[in-house]
Amino acid sequence: MDLMTHSSTFLLPTISSDHRPYVLVMLNQRLPRFTPLLWKHAQLRLCADGGANRVYDEMPLLFPHEDALDIRHRYKPDVIKGDMDSIRTEVLDFYTSLGTKAVDESHDQETTDLHKCISHIRDCTPDLDKSNLCVLVAGAIGGRFDHEAGNINVLYLFSTMRIILVSDDCLIYLLPKAHHHEIYIQSSVEGPHCGLIPIGMPSGSTTTTGLQWDLTNAEMTFGGLVSTSNIVRGERVTVQSSSDLLWTISIKKA
Repeated sequence: MDLMTHSSTFLLPTISSDHRPYVLVMLNQRLPRFTPLLWKHAQLRLCADGGANRVYDEMPLLFPHEDALDIRHRYKPDVIKGDMDSIRTEVLDFYTSLGTKAVDESHDQETTDLHKCISHIRDCTPDLDKSNLCVLVAGAIGGRFDHEAGNINVLYLFSTMRIILVSDDCLIYLLPKAHHHEIYIQSSVEGPHCGLIPIGMPSGSTTTTGLQWDLTNAEMTFGGLVSTSNIVRGERVTVQSSSDLLWTISIKKA
């Protein structure tokens, strides 16, 4: 079984040597307080439809002592994509006048805006080296539950890609069953609370190390055991499971 390593170095204020290149996708929920840090080091920045409204409205609030127009020019998305039912006309006009590419996919009502953005990253960005690429998704958590469920579903639909949902409070990503996982904890910015969630199907057997309450060949299922409110004990957690699991860990307040 192949080893897959994970590390949230993108949350660190300085880029380390093991930093994984990433693309940033903004959805239509409140921006995390550390959005400027994520934006700074992203190789590509996409807004999913109404996510552009969030960038336009909320980025200036993170820099209260600077001119709002300057901030909006500085944080210009490269691409806006979606069915365009949420983005305000003045926001779309503002960013396209600065050179942002707008891709209207209102003809496609079978997929979510996040799905459309991930497809764009996978299929329409030949200049990106996707062999080691990570996709950070901000604004995916904290709003309507059906939207959150749809965003989590995208993790499963694109299970061969590294996609991380990020909010002010936590991050979430998929641990595919085809791999043995090593998670390196950035204790200065994340933890200690964490969880392993068997969404989609029960896990017949899950084994972990590095947690306060480790699992040993444990069965997890909704209606039975689910490892929530667990705690990381050190700098390294390992997970091996017979089914795909969601990993979630808290993000520390500054």
